[in-house]
Amino acid sequence: MSTLTARTAETDAPIIDVLAERWSTRIFDRESVIDEAALASALEAARWTPTAANTQAWRIIVARRGSAAHATVLASLAGFNSAWAGDAAALVVFLAETTRDGEPMRWAQYDTGQVAAHFTVQAHADGLSTHQMGGFDPDAIVAGFDLSSDFTPVTVMAIGELGDIRLASEELQSRENAPRVRRPAADSVLVND
Repeated sequence: MSTLTARTAETDAPIIDVLAERWSTRIFDRESVIDEAALASALEAARWTPTAANTQAWRIIVARRGSAAHATVLASLAGFNSAWAGDAAALVVFLAETTRDGEPMRWAQYDTGQVAAHFTVQAHADGLSTHQMGGFDPDAIVAGFDLSSDFTPVTVMAIGELGDIRLASEELQSRENAPRVRRPAADSVLVND
């Protein structure tokens, strides 16, 4: 297996191209540096994400490959994630500000998820590849960056240029070429009255 199969989603209803074409690669070009203009646009898309009462209860850590911050984030990754994510040009940590002035921020994690989604879609629109990961040690992120207890790491995202599938292990090639599958939308909508 040395070629990448088509990755555009087969949707049940039309959606915009950037959403149908977006997918989470595990194969990044380990030599390329982050496209700073595209990263700035992804961060700007994150900034303009709607949040509950405009509280903006989220923060981001950008860790470029080769930096101490990158090493800290990479060390927090669990199992298989640590085998491929280090090739990405940057690892981005999305943090929810779950308390502010001692008060719980009830919507912070939801809003942070939206921030990551907006960031991802903009990055894809600008030609970058991404992959979000839940397999990481949040306590290692908190300790590694000396974060206050107000912040909860929600996800880590690998971002960079798509790599050459022919240079990847057989296991990665197999995962990259696995069919993209989602349950039908009708199975997710509990009430549609």
